[in-house]
Amino acid sequence: MSITVALLFWGKVGGPQPVKTLTRIIMIMFCQVTAVLMVFVMVNNANLIYGNWDDLLGTGNHVRAVPPVPPADPAANPGGGEATKEPPKVKQSFGGVNDPAVPNDVQKTELKGQVSGVDGEVLVWLPPQYNDPAYKDKKFPVVELIPGFPGSSSTWYGTLKVSEQLKPLMQQGKVAPFILVSPRTLLLGSSQDAGCTDIAGKINADAWITRDVPQMVLDNFRAEPSGDRWAIAGYSAGAHCAAKLALAHPNRYRAAISMSGYNDPATEKDSLVGKDPKLREANNPVNILKAAQQPPKVAMLISGAKGDGYEDGEAIRAAAKAPTTVQVEEGTGPHTTEMWKKMVPGAFQWLTSIIPAQ
Repeated sequence: MSITVALLFWGKVGGPQPVKTLTRIIMIMFCQVTAVLMVFVMVNNANLIYGNWDDLLGTGNHVRAVPPVPPADPAANPGGGEATKEPPKVKQSFGGVNDPAVPNDVQKTELKGQVSGVDGEVLVWLPPQYNDPAYKDKKFPVVELIPGFPGSSSTWYGTLKVSEQLKPLMQQGKVAPFILVSPRTLLLGSSQDAGCTDIAGKINADAWITRDVPQMVLDNFRAEPSGDRWAIAGYSAGAHCAAKLALAHPNRYRAAISMSGYNDPATEKDSLVGKDPKLREANNPVNILKAAQQPPKVAMLISGAKGDGYEDGEAIRAAAKAPTTVQVEEGTGPHTTEMWKKMVPGAFQWLTSIIPAQ
């Protein structure tokens, strides 16, 4: 469209020759800028890298406060640690995602994190059995889905097609009827990766994912409360989050799926964790395993190509001791959502062997 307009008015530019020349240079520059912008929008819409313009420009504010994170209540799992008073119920209203790339049966809510001080959207998809009258008294296992960085809460549904791929497998009994939950993880702008970590005075990204989001799910859906029936999955930077959060909170997650992840947080150049020596060491999954008082009862499926997650998975497997189990699969594709989309069915069939349907 911009090229057509430029051609239409190219010969109609009036005034002295310097004015004509300058005007035509501006017209050419406008065409170039709009062309680049159009390509960016097309790529973003295909991969759902940014959820909105605020995410792209880094102008969104998702940290309301950074309170001290209290110990969790083991009776209200996912939780753990010393008991505290029971938090008030988090009753939410849900609506559509309003994104043509995301299936209509995915729900969205805006959650204000009581523990973390983080505010953001959370997307939820319910398995086909959920509304079946035969299952009206049943509770369902849950998987939290973590995108890469930068990434959108919609990417798992819109680009990786997780619900569309798994729905028929659930109906056939090949995959357990998991509730799928995808929270916002781009919380500090597009140039600061919180690394799913609580950073003093900055953000409680760990508490957001492992405390606030699960509590909301438990308060609004028939979700199984036991950590033995919860899992976490991620790709790229989200894979790093999935691995380290499962190992750090084995009372909240029974299993983790890591696709093309990494162990060293500094692998992500915008990681705030990677820039802090103490946080960098403490948030490496290998170090979490080595520092654990007892090996966590966590099953892990780690996949990645050589140089892109495979060696990191082998390092985790080498550090793991029973009852921790680590299955490493070598991939051959590039670091793209197209490759991770192909991994979804097999990964969730593996997960069903760890957390079977009841």
